[in-house]
Amino acid sequence: MRRVEALVFDMDGTMVDSMPWHARAWVEFARRRELAVDVPDLMRRTTGRTAYECACELMGRNVSAEEAAQITHEKETIYRELFAAEFREVSGFKRFACDAAARGLKIAVGTAGDRHNIAFTLSQLQMDPAPLAIVGGDEGLPGKPRPDIFLEAARRIGADPAHCIVFEDAPFGIEAARRGGMQAVAVCSSHTAEELAGPHVLAAVRDFDELVHSNFLETLHVVS
Repeated sequence: MRRVEALVFDMDGTMVDSMPWHARAWVEFARRRELAVDVPDLMRRTTGRTAYECACELMGRNVSAEEAAQITHEKETIYRELFAAEFREVSGFKRFACDAAARGLKIAVGTAGDRHNIAFTLSQLQMDPAPLAIVGGDEGLPGKPRPDIFLEAARRIGADPAHCIVFEDAPFGIEAARRGGMQAVAVCSSHTAEELAGPHVLAAVRDFDELVHSNFLETLHVVS
């Protein structure tokens, strides 16, 4: 049995099925700004990266903190307005997280999303129990594929990264887990299993219902 102390969840595309609405928000943002944006390419280059990094990629240059904040506010406001009407979790997430906590596993969130998107998501999800720690992309840490966000989440809950499993839906996040010395589970809500493959990836699933039905948690030995 794998010795595991904690589970660290990415948020967008992992906890909640939000990535299509992020793409639609970029389309609407570009329309309002009269910008020519290849949204699929932008998503490929920015998913898992911080808001400042996304703004630089969007504009094709280094932007000021003020310009990045303006871009982020506009785009993420559009996103929350779009997704709020059709908000949904990645199927089975809350049950899986609750079952994991009941088994003694520490639960943390490591996301490139900012505090506003985090508050929006958690207010909609109403997780019980709540995560022990949440690390966001507006805390000054570099975004994925750098491992800093995941490592900080592990530090805050007092977990050894080697005994953490990261749950991720994006290639940059899967790579960040590897760089952090963590194992991973690929949640294939927006990418294929092949795109999320790696020697540290324990499983590739469509959603958390698959993990529940396959008794994934029963294969873990909880350590403290």
